[in-house]
Amino acid sequence: MTALCLPFAGMLDAHAQAAPWPTRPITYIAPYPAGSPVDVIARRVGQHLGQSLGQSVIVENKVGAGGVIGTNFVAKAPPDGYTLVAGSISTHAINVSLYPKLPYDPVKDFAPIALIGSSAMILVINPEKLPVKDIREFTAYARSHPGAIQFGSAGNGSSLHLAGELFKSMTHTDLTHIPYKGSVGAMNDLLGGHLDAMFENAPNALPHIQSGKLLALGVTSDHRLASLPNVPTIAESVAPGYSMATWHAVFAPARTPEAIVQKLSAAILDGLADPQEKRYFADRSIDLTPGGPDVLRDFVASEIKKGPVSSV
Repeated sequence: MTALCLPFAGMLDAHAQAAPWPTRPITYIAPYPAGSPVDVIARRVGQHLGQSLGQSVIVENKVGAGGVIGTNFVAKAPPDGYTLVAGSISTHAINVSLYPKLPYDPVKDFAPIALIGSSAMILVINPEKLPVKDIREFTAYARSHPGAIQFGSAGNGSSLHLAGELFKSMTHTDLTHIPYKGSVGAMNDLLGGHLDAMFENAPNALPHIQSGKLLALGVTSDHRLASLPNVPTIAESVAPGYSMATWHAVFAPARTPEAIVQKLSAAILDGLADPQEKRYFADRSIDLTPGGPDVLRDFVASEIKKGPVSSV
C-alpha cells in the first residue's frame, strides 16, 4: 500500500510547487510616512508590480522607530511572497549601528528581491531666515555663528540627520539638530520659518525649490543633479570627498520560495526598464541602478560594513 501511495504523493508535491502565485493581494510595507521618498517610490513600484502580476499591491505605511516597526513586521511575516518591505539605507544598514537590540537581522531575516536606485539629498534653506545666497556663505556664516543654525531631520539616526552630521564634521561647523518624527513635519516647519535649514531628499525638496520657497545650496551626491545643474555638490564646493545618498530596495521575509523571489524580482526590474518609469524617476532626481537578488544581497552586506557614516 505504501509503495502505491508514493507516486501519488509525488504528484501532489509537484502540483503544490506549480500552484499559481499570486492568488490574492500583496501587501507592500513602507516603514516611513506617506509622502516620504520611500513611500513615493513604493507606490510607483507597487503600481507596476501589480499590473505585471495581475494582482493588487497594497502599500501600507507602518511607521515608527526610524523604520524599525514596519521592517520588523515584514521580517516576522509568513514567507509566502504576500508581504514585502520598501527597504532603504536606514532600515537595512544604518539601523544596524544605531540600535544595539535591533529586533531583526537585515541579512538573515530577509530575502533580497530587487535594488531600485538612490536619491541624493539637497541642503536647502529658508531664504527669509538666513542672510546667505550660496553654500560657501552658508558655511562661513555657520562658522562665525556656532550653534545658531537649526537644521531639521526625519529623526535621530535618519539619513537626513547623518547627512547633516557629516557636513558638520567635514566643514568644522556647529549646526543645531532638531529631530522630527518624519521629514514632513521638518519640511513644514522649514517652510513656515521655524527652521533655518534641512538636508532633504531630492524628490521632496524639488517642488519647493522650483517654487522659490526654498533655496538649494548643495547636493550630497558625488555628481550634480540634472534637475538642478547650477547647484554644486557639497564635495566640489566646501567639503572635498563628501558623498551621501539614500538607496531604495525591495525585500521579502527570509525563506520565501525561490520561484516567488525570482518572479517578484523579474516583474520589478521589468518595470524599472520601462521608458516611462525611467522618466518618472529621473524627473524626481532618483538614479535608477536596478539589480536582482544577488546584486542586492552583496550591496547590503557592503553597506553594513561601511557603518552609519564613517566620517562622523
